[in-house]
Amino acid sequence: MPVSLPTLKENYLKPSLELPWQQDIVALRRDFHAHPELAYEEIRTSGIVAQRLRDLGLEVWTGIGQTGVVGVLRGELPGPCVLVRADMDALPILEANDWEWKSSVAGKMHACGHDCHVAIGLTVARLLSAERSTLRGTIKFMFQPAEEGFAGAGKMIADGLLEDGKFGPRPDMALALHVWSEIEVGKVATKPGPIMACSDEFEATIIGAGGHGAMPHQTIDPITIAAQIVLALQTTISRNLDPTQPGVVTVGKVVAGSAHNVIPGQAEICGTLRSFDPTVRALLERRCREIIEELPKAFGARGQWHYKPGYPATVNNERVTDLVKSAMVKTVGEENSVPFIPVMGAEDFSLVLQEIPGCYFFVGGRNPAIDAVYGHHHPQFNIDERALEIGARVMVTAVKECLSS
Repeated sequence: MPVSLPTLKENYLKPSLELPWQQDIVALRRDFHAHPELAYEEIRTSGIVAQRLRDLGLEVWTGIGQTGVVGVLRGELPGPCVLVRADMDALPILEANDWEWKSSVAGKMHACGHDCHVAIGLTVARLLSAERSTLRGTIKFMFQPAEEGFAGAGKMIADGLLEDGKFGPRPDMALALHVWSEIEVGKVATKPGPIMACSDEFEATIIGAGGHGAMPHQTIDPITIAAQIVLALQTTISRNLDPTQPGVVTVGKVVAGSAHNVIPGQAEICGTLRSFDPTVRALLERRCREIIEELPKAFGARGQWHYKPGYPATVNNERVTDLVKSAMVKTVGEENSVPFIPVMGAEDFSLVLQEIPGCYFFVGGRNPAIDAVYGHHHPQFNIDERALEIGARVMVTAVKECLSS
């Protein structure tokens, strides 16, 4: 379907319900992009969201999960309840783009597309509220804080987001989208089953005995032990994991020592474990713990293991995914509806999908012609804004498919 939207070279629009929605969605995105807020700081963003939803006639609750917003749109015909989620937080990144709507806050940037998600979510509410008289069921809008590593979805769930009657009915299905810099603009993607990984963290301390760098025989060197541990941890993938099962063990931080001629008393190792399958997740945790606790004993040292489970894997329900794929084909055509290749990134919408069957899908935003080629969390991250209208259209159609099911 051809899409006509303002290009990156046009002036910075101002959001308004008086604008045609195709222009308003761009204006919203640019406004949110210019005013990024980090996890649990989304005061301005949530205020705009709440007011916009009220202006559309929705029931609105604020302060859910600290800075989250819930809006409920009730159709005039009976039917199921569909949850639509949009995350709102930015990242602590200094933006390297130079647009009129670049970040106005030094060191904070919408470098992952959450500004797009909020604009799309508000537009979906706008379009569906105009069809209230023919809607079958209820749409619950979840505008969520703190997705970037702080589990804002979990806080909203803990506050009763999914409970029946507290903020409208309990959802029967749940939908969310992500603009995606690896997929060409005009295309959309999803698949049933796991699409994003769990994200767990570990910290380990290797306790040896420090001393003079010229007299290593009088020490127990935690650095050499840590080096062996870093290499040994990779054998969990190459020798413990079924080769047909994906998994990642990454050491991202090693800290030890204070001088070139001093062997320190301890070393610290920090890393992440990623997988799709709960059995693999348990295996990686167990084997990494055993290596860190047992290998140092061979050198007369001690290893301490600290494990922090993170977001679970994001797993799409097959039936709901089929409904979303139908919506994709109706919106952008069979040729532009493509299968998603799972990634080892993590997403806290997984916490919703653990309780509610749903689908997470991806909207292409890549366009080399306007330099929209950088990865998520890059200081030059950008998307082709045509993705906004495509995302809104697909989501509206997907919601209708779910309500009609």
